[in-house]
Amino acid sequence: MTDFSTEGREWLTLVERKRVLVVVHTLAYGKRLVDVVSLLEADFRVQVLFTAPPHVFGDEVPRFLQGLGGMVVPWDEAVRMTFDLALAAGPRGVEKISAPLITLPHGAGYLKRLGSGPYPGVAGLRRRDLLPGGRLPAAVVVPHHAELADLERHCPEALPLAHVVGDPVHDRITASLPLRAGYRRALGLSDYEKLVVVVSTWGALSSFGRIEALLPRLIHELPARRFRSVLLVHPNVWSGHGSWQVRSWLARCAGPGIALVPPEADWRGLLIAADWIIGDHGSVTLYGTLTGVPILLASSPEREINLASPAAALATTAPALSPSYPLVDQLHYTATEYHRDQYAAIASRITSEPGRFNRNMRRLMYLLMGLGQPAHEPETAPVPVPPPLSTWARQPGEVQA
Repeated sequence: MTDFSTEGREWLTLVERKRVLVVVHTLAYGKRLVDVVSLLEADFRVQVLFTAPPHVFGDEVPRFLQGLGGMVVPWDEAVRMTFDLALAAGPRGVEKISAPLITLPHGAGYLKRLGSGPYPGVAGLRRRDLLPGGRLPAAVVVPHHAELADLERHCPEALPLAHVVGDPVHDRITASLPLRAGYRRALGLSDYEKLVVVVSTWGALSSFGRIEALLPRLIHELPARRFRSVLLVHPNVWSGHGSWQVRSWLARCAGPGIALVPPEADWRGLLIAADWIIGDHGSVTLYGTLTGVPILLASSPEREINLASPAAALATTAPALSPSYPLVDQLHYTATEYHRDQYAAIASRITSEPGRFNRNMRRLMYLLMGLGQPAHEPETAPVPVPPPLSTWARQPGEVQA
C-alpha cells in the first residue's frame, strides 16, 4: 500500500492520466469493487487510486488495500481532490467526493429489509443510500431490470440515473462452473468426500447468529471420513467482533478439521466445489443457486427479507434446517427434493444481463470519464483456484489474532 499524498505526487512518472477513485468502506465492499476496477487494467490512460472512509466495519480495509498494492489517498485528502470518476458500493460520505460517482450494490441486489433503527427500509434502496448526503450520483448501477420498479417506488429521483449492467459475481461463477472438478482437487477433496459449505451473512438473525446450535451438529453429526465442512462467515462478523474473537469462538472446529475461511479469501471457488450449502438470507447463499447443488436454510427471517427480492423466493423454496432430525438425514432429504429448475428460476432474478456485466460496466465507466473504450472485448475470467482446505483448518487450541 502506497500513500498518494500531496508531497509525493511531484515524483510521478506517468502524468496527466484520468484519475479513478475507488471508495472502499469495508472489506465486503472492497472485494466487489476489485472486480469492477479490474476492467481498467492495462489502460495507460488511467490511474486508479483507493481511499478508505471511516466506517464501523472498516478495520480490515487497510490490510486489504495493502495486499492489493493499491495507491491509497488518505480520506481527509481525497475529499479535497478532484477525480475523473469515483466508484462506491456504499453511501457513507461519498457526497464529499468531487467526481462523477457510480454507486453499485455490494451484494446480489437488494435483499435485506431494515425494520428498526432510524432509517428503516430496503438496504440499498433507501433515499440515504441512493442520494448520499442529498446529492445525486452520476449513475446508479443495478443488476436486474426488476430493480427499476423498486427504484421508482423508493426513490424516483434516482430512476433516470439507473443503468442495468448485470452482476459480476454471477458472471464469474457461471464462467467457472465447468472447472468444478479442478476446484475440488485443489481443495484436497477425494472423490468420495462431500463438501458442506456453511454460509452466513451478518446480524442477529443470520446463520452465525445461531452458530451455537449449528456448530455442535457439524462437529458431531457429520462423519469425518465422508464429509468435509467449511465455515464462510461475512466479513462484517469478523470486523464487528474482532478476528481473534471469531477464531476463539470457533476453536472447536479445529479438532474435526472444519475449515474456517478468513474474511479476505475468495469464497466463490468454495461455493462451486460444494455438494451442499447451508445458508441464510444473505447474498452468498443466493449465489449458491447458480451452482446446481441443494441448499438448506439455517436462518430465513421474513422480517429481514426484501419481499420483492429473489431471497424471498429462496426462503419459500429451500428446506429449513430442523433441530429435531439428524443433520445427515436432512442433507440427503434436501438432495432428494432438489429440483434444479426451481433454483434456476431464482438464480435468473440475480441479473437480467447474464454474461454482460463487464461489457456494460466498462462502457459506462469510460463514458463518464470521456474516454473511448479499449478495442477488445473485456474478459470474464474464472474465479481463482482455492488453496487446500488444510490451509484454513487450524490445529486444536491454536487461535490466531
